[in-house]
Amino acid sequence: MTTIATPAGPVVDALGVTLRLQDRHARLRGVRLAQDIRIPGDRLDFSYRRGWWTLRVQRPAVDRMEYLLELRHPNEGRETIPDPGNPFRVGGAFGDKSVIEFPGYRRPAWLDLPVAPATVTDLAIGSRQLGSTVRGRLWSAEALAADEPAPLLVAHDGPEYDSLAGLTAFTGALIQAGRLPPLRVALLAPGDRNRWYAVNPSYARAVAGEVLPALAEQAPSTVRIGAGASLGALAMLHIHRLFPDSFGGLFLQSGSFFDPELDAHERRFARFGPVTRFVREVAQAVADPHPLPVSMTCGIIEENMANNQAMASALRRLGYPVEFAEVRDVHNYTAWRDAFDPHLAELIQTVAG
Repeated sequence: MTTIATPAGPVVDALGVTLRLQDRHARLRGVRLAQDIRIPGDRLDFSYRRGWWTLRVQRPAVDRMEYLLELRHPNEGRETIPDPGNPFRVGGAFGDKSVIEFPGYRRPAWLDLPVAPATVTDLAIGSRQLGSTVRGRLWSAEALAADEPAPLLVAHDGPEYDSLAGLTAFTGALIQAGRLPPLRVALLAPGDRNRWYAVNPSYARAVAGEVLPALAEQAPSTVRIGAGASLGALAMLHIHRLFPDSFGGLFLQSGSFFDPELDAHERRFARFGPVTRFVREVAQAVADPHPLPVSMTCGIIEENMANNQAMASALRRLGYPVEFAEVRDVHNYTAWRDAFDPHLAELIQTVAG
């Protein structure tokens, strides 16, 4: 469908943003804001006056706003597009979105630092547990000899974490700056993501018994740190609980730690039952002989905040040293990127000694 409106662009100030779209001949039936910052539904429709669709959005408790525009056409057709008047875009798991950065937002300083040279090799690890192949990439600081043991960061959704959040650009920048030791990053691709990551014992056995031993041959490690966001964070915690020797620390961002009372809106998720049972088991545990350092981050107004706070409390009660950070953003890769420093950096420093 071809968009008939012409661009105008947002006007941003300290109190919010005025979104504008020019439509000189009133060819659209309506314009609506598509967003994830919890603006009530009755405040999303643009108003039309003298050739302009406009919407005033009061600044929420975030420093960035990713959004799309839903255009309604006279023939009842609809299309959802980035804002044609806003040149700033950001990639995400479901495609590009327009983005607004409110006054006070600061990009991470490491984005502008030189990056340590590294080598990248493809991973393809066969798994009998999954009846499939776990694929990904292995990033290694060039300063490391091939057989030299070093810290290993194992990341779920690894290729996406890297391309959309700059995970290895972050490690490379901090290695070059002397803030992190030379290390390696295993970027594990998700495969059948919902089935593998949502509390699947076969996947946990595959990682602990097949993937990590195969990585040990290619990337000898002094210590391993598991990292993941959303379902990827849930899967890392599940692996640790079943196989405590797998990792020496966990970096969990916006974990999908669903609770029946807190997350009733997720009941349609096919593996809601196994997930909530696992979360309940952690919450009801009375002891843990293998606590390890955990760093958690979550967007300040995202739906997972309450269940992440509850999980952090449960882990602390079991003796885990937990650092929990609220990020002024929501559930997206840029929010996760912006929390790498200091939170992932400090965890690596702690675990790697």
